[in-house]
Amino acid sequence: METSLKSWRSDFVARLAQPLFVEALFDHMPDMVFSIKDRAGRYVCISEACADRCGLDHKREAVGRTAHELWPRHMADRYTEQDEQLFRTGQPVLDKLDLTLFNNRKPGWCLSNKTPLLDKAGQLIGLACLSRDLLEPSRAGIVDARMAEAVDRMLARYAEPLRIEALADLAGICTAQFERRMKKIFQLSAGQFLTKTRIDAAARALAETDTAISEIALGCGFCDQSALSKQFRQLTGFTPRDYRQWIRGTQ
Repeated sequence: METSLKSWRSDFVARLAQPLFVEALFDHMPDMVFSIKDRAGRYVCISEACADRCGLDHKREAVGRTAHELWPRHMADRYTEQDEQLFRTGQPVLDKLDLTLFNNRKPGWCLSNKTPLLDKAGQLIGLACLSRDLLEPSRAGIVDARMAEAVDRMLARYAEPLRIEALADLAGICTAQFERRMKKIFQLSAGQFLTKTRIDAAARALAETDTAISEIALGCGFCDQSALSKQFRQLTGFTPRDYRQWIRGTQ
């Protein structure tokens, strides 16, 4: 049954005359910016909102150009750094706080996620990015460069024993304020966000490697395999072993 569903879905997608249909969907969402880039960082397509923010008359003007040709340098540098990380590791870039330009051309903050795009041979050929404006937090001063740095720390060093108090210090605010900002932005407490980040990393390792579960647990910031199993089951409904079998279609 599982095999036939996968085959049916693959056949359906292969029959689509407009594989970039998703671009049209986001054209009608002014608070979201959607784009696809190739390995060289050139835009394959962008949504209307992205074209507006870049000062383009039409979104087709972005095709073949790079972030440094369309965005202010300090923004483009960060976007390009993220892209290179994804191309280097093959892993998605999740929950990044980034500077952007709103539709009124004023700077603000957005929450970005990027996913790798593979060709039929399984080779990494590009990425898709979706960024959502954080309008209310930005107006209230909830997001700033130091807050983004603290979130970057959690995303990059989740394997370490991070303390919420130390992250709050990095953000330049007290622990209670840090927790309120995390809740406002991500709808998760700082502890929950850190756990989610670790579980996301563990799920990728389970799906893409044959590393022992005990090693994955330690490499993702859990004290042992039991701690990983408990948290993983709470969030996904699977044990790590069952998830590995399910995602690989061997269960």
